[in-house]
Amino acid sequence: MKLKNFFLVVFSVAGSFFASAQSNLLNAKTPDEIGKKTAAQLESDNDKPLPYGYVHDRDVLMGKTTWELIDVDERINFPLYYPVDTAFVGKERRSLFQVLLNGIKSGKITEVYNDDYFNSKVTLKDIESVFKYIDTTDAGIDEFNTDVEGYKSGAKVLDKQYIEETELTAKDVSGYRIKGFWYFDKRQSELKYRMLAICPVATEARAKAKGESDPIDLFWVYFPSIRDILHEAKAFNDKNSAMPLTFDHLLNSRRFSGVIYKEENVYGDRTIQDYMKDNSQMQLLESERVKEKIRNFEQDMWNY
Repeated sequence: MKLKNFFLVVFSVAGSFFASAQSNLLNAKTPDEIGKKTAAQLESDNDKPLPYGYVHDRDVLMGKTTWELIDVDERINFPLYYPVDTAFVGKERRSLFQVLLNGIKSGKITEVYNDDYFNSKVTLKDIESVFKYIDTTDAGIDEFNTDVEGYKSGAKVLDKQYIEETELTAKDVSGYRIKGFWYFDKRQSELKYRMLAICPVATEARAKAKGESDPIDLFWVYFPSIRDILHEAKAFNDKNSAMPLTFDHLLNSRRFSGVIYKEENVYGDRTIQDYMKDNSQMQLLESERVKEKIRNFEQDMWNY
C-alpha cells in the first residue's frame, strides 16, 4: 500500500511538471496564447530558482577559486550555443548569449563588469561598441569627398546604402568563461560548487567587420544576480521537449564540459598557459591535475 502511494505521488508530481512545461500549448485557441499561462496556473505557480543555502564562513573547511573555459563546439555544450538563427524557432527559445544581451539592453541585468574580479563596473553605453559597429563604405567615402562642406554642415546627409552596420550575434560566440568557487562544507560533509561569474567569448563587432576572428572576453556578469532571468529562459532538452531545462538549472548542475585554465595561486593568479607555453597536451593534463587536487581533498576527509 505504501509503495502504491509512493508511485501515485511520483506520477502526480511528474504530471504537474509536464503540464507546466507545455506552456498552455494544448489549451491555446490561437498561436498568440501559446506560452501564456492561465490564471489558474499563475495562481498555483511558484516557479522560482532554488535559492542558495546560507553558508557560514566557519563552515568552509577548504575553498579554491577556479576559472573554466566552456567550448560551445563540444556537443554537450550545444544547449548553451543554439539556436543561432531565431527565424525558425519559437519566441521561448533563445541562446544563452541572446538571453544575456537582451537582459543588459532591457536593464534587467545591471551587475556587468569589465573584469572577473568585479573591480570595474560597466554600463550598456560602455560596451555598446562591442555589439555593434557602424562604418562608412569606400563608396560612401568617395561620395563624402565630393562635397565635404555640404556633409559637414548638415546640408547633405549620406545615404544609408553607404553605411555598413555589423552586429554581434549568437553565431559569433565561441565559448564562455566561468568563475566559480569549490568548497568543502564541513557542516554537511560535502564538496560543493558555487558559480560566481560568467563571460561570453566572441569576436567583437569591429574586428568582425574587418574580417578578423580573434575572440575576446566581452563582459563579465555576476552570476547570482541573474539567476531569476536565467530561470525564465529555457534551454533545449533533447530527451524530452515537454520538460525544457532552465539555463539556471543547466549551469548550477554543471551539465556542461569545461576546462580549467586558471586557479587562484601565489603568482598573481597566473593562467596555466603562462607557465606551460606552447604545449596544449600538458595544459590539459595540468587542468586535470587541478581538478584531481580538489576532488582528492574530499576523498581524504573520509580516510582514517
